[in-house]
Amino acid sequence: MALNTLKSKVKYRISRSSNNVFMVKDFLDLSDRDQVGRALRELIKQNCLVKIGQGLYAKAIISSLTGQCIPLVPLPELAREVIANKCNAEVVNTKAEQAYESDKSTQVPSGRVIAVKGRVQRKITFAGKDIRFEKAASIN
Repeated sequence: MALNTLKSKVKYRISRSSNNVFMVKDFLDLSDRDQVGRALRELIKQNCLVKIGQGLYAKAIISSLTGQCIPLVPLPELAREVIANKCNAEVVNTKAEQAYESDKSTQVPSGRVIAVKGRVQRKITFAGKDIRFEKAASIN
């Protein structure tokens, strides 16, 4: 693979990474913000990435069911990765997950609500589905 264009350098870095989520700042050592943004938009057009938030991109695949480009891993898992690796906050069980695990409730948590210890100001969404954040109690 010839690594002569910025797009090919970004694509190569994404393919070699074990992460599923990337931010624009992950590629700023290659070029400036505008050029990196253009390269990421081209990769979205090529179905290599999907945009899941402002400045947030996820590895993508083509769905065998719908033929649409979708994230490689489920949205809640991507959100947990963003919080843990990019936002420096701690992910804990939500109140609903705690109630379900302790047999106080039979309602299965959807996974689209994530409890966070710390401050997170991110909107994570894809195809009309979004992740909500619940502030976790500091003392359990």
